[in-house]
Amino acid sequence: MTAFSPSEAIASNSLPPVDSRQRASQFLKNLQDDICQALEQADGGAQFREDSWDRPEGGGGRSRVIREGNVFEQGGVNFSEVWGETLPPSILVQRPEAAGHGFYATGTSMVLHPRNPYIPTVHLNYRYFEAGPVWWFGGGIDLTPYYPFVEDVVHFHRTLKQACDAHHAEYYPTFKLWCDEYFYLKHRQETRGVGGIFFDYQDSRGALYHGPDTTGAAALYSNQIGNIGPRTWEQLFAFVKDCGNAFLPAYLPIIERRRSLEYGDRERNFQLYRRGRYVEFNLVYDRGTIFGLQTNGRTESILMSLPPLVRWEYGYQPEPNTREAELYETFLKPQDWVNWSL
Repeated sequence: MTAFSPSEAIASNSLPPVDSRQRASQFLKNLQDDICQALEQADGGAQFREDSWDRPEGGGGRSRVIREGNVFEQGGVNFSEVWGETLPPSILVQRPEAAGHGFYATGTSMVLHPRNPYIPTVHLNYRYFEAGPVWWFGGGIDLTPYYPFVEDVVHFHRTLKQACDAHHAEYYPTFKLWCDEYFYLKHRQETRGVGGIFFDYQDSRGALYHGPDTTGAAALYSNQIGNIGPRTWEQLFAFVKDCGNAFLPAYLPIIERRRSLEYGDRERNFQLYRRGRYVEFNLVYDRGTIFGLQTNGRTESILMSLPPLVRWEYGYQPEPNTREAELYETFLKPQDWVNWSL
């Protein structure tokens, strides 16, 4: 029997297993398959069309798009797996110790734009990254309603919290705050939607928050709870798997509750106007979009998150005491949705 010192044991636990890339890739492929199958059943009309693509520098992916369905006006569920020798600048800014190493990245990302304004747009992304001694998991899920219902938002957040709590009691409160911070349109001073969870750079280090805003709510909360202790690759992989598998039970019940609600031109026009915020965020702030373009990813797959139809209106202001005003006054401000009274 070989004895290890505490420091040696921690160093050993911080390394990924030899089959880390294969296991992460297989899970993310399976997640894409499971989500697409369930969404086709929920839609009941349209099916996903798949385009497989190769990246000249190394890797490729499967892009799947659903269009003109009973529920989904357009949506995409993508899987990618890429590698190369040159790290994109967006990575080196955060983890300069990765410089000089080749990289590997795999992920599944999804954006769904339903036709009915009462069904929210939803976004999901989970990913894994390696470069020399550096590795991490990242991702999250967030909801963007146009005419929100409190019970839908509470259900969505409670489902995500349950998945997080199975691994650590501080995951949901930290990653919920991080989501509110990340999906925020600074030039509009409003959140993109009602949030969910978001995390990045999760590795063996004990701190939970690794974002840019060191004075924000997520950073302050993470600093308050301090170092939660070293976490292994296996522990974080299990956490990401549970988060990914929480999507369908979080979102499908919302579709079923709202798909038959009638709407008119007013609701449709407001939905198209609010979709403009989605375009603004993804083209200005979204790190996945930036990473994909910097690594010469497939442009059609990177921009599949954009809605098929959108409109802008100069100087729009919602009428007082309307559901449109309620969206701005309540739902586009960070709230403690898990403990919200129904």
